[in-house]
Amino acid sequence: KGLPCGITAKVNSLVDPEIIGLLYRASGAGVPIRLLVRGICCLIPGVAKVSEKITVHSIVGRFLEHSRIFRFENAGDPKIFFGSADWMPRNLDRRVELVFPIEDEKLKLRAFRILELMWNDNINTRVMRADGTYIRADRRGKAPCNCHKEFFHQAVQAAESLKKGDRSKLYEPVRAPEEKGREEGAAQ
Repeated sequence: KGLPCGITAKVNSLVDPEIIGLLYRASGAGVPIRLLVRGICCLIPGVAKVSEKITVHSIVGRFLEHSRIFRFENAGDPKIFFGSADWMPRNLDRRVELVFPIEDEKLKLRAFRILELMWNDNINTRVMRADGTYIRADRRGKAPCNCHKEFFHQAVQAAESLKKGDRSKLYEPVRAPEEKGREEGAAQ
């Protein structure tokens, strides 16, 4: 129908044959797929009529990340999910794992920006080729983008905001009324 669609996923590993088959099927139907797979990836991108709509990036830099972020867009309606599972049989078939939708608009936007920043990294990124090898991301004509450096910078800025008294972005758990009373008494 020509409406925006696509899949962007960030995982540490992609091994599960069923997931790989579904990604191939989506690619064959014309869905653009961007995968950020830090470690092992058994999917082969760029194969004509099978995975030509799939691109795989691997980012190995200063930090070892464990986040799993999934973005699915259908007819211009993007949905963002966070999860605990890599796309591996042991995670999907033999463990209790969790994937949940992000409904808060600010958090959705932040997750989207994280995915975009990682996708645009051209310092620590390697791009998987159809023969299974990886090459450095092409930086010609592009400003350097190091997502880990940017995440570090954002964390420092957030910490400095807290020091200045800006607690608007500080996570504070919801507490039962009786817990609040105990905490206030202990603080005095």
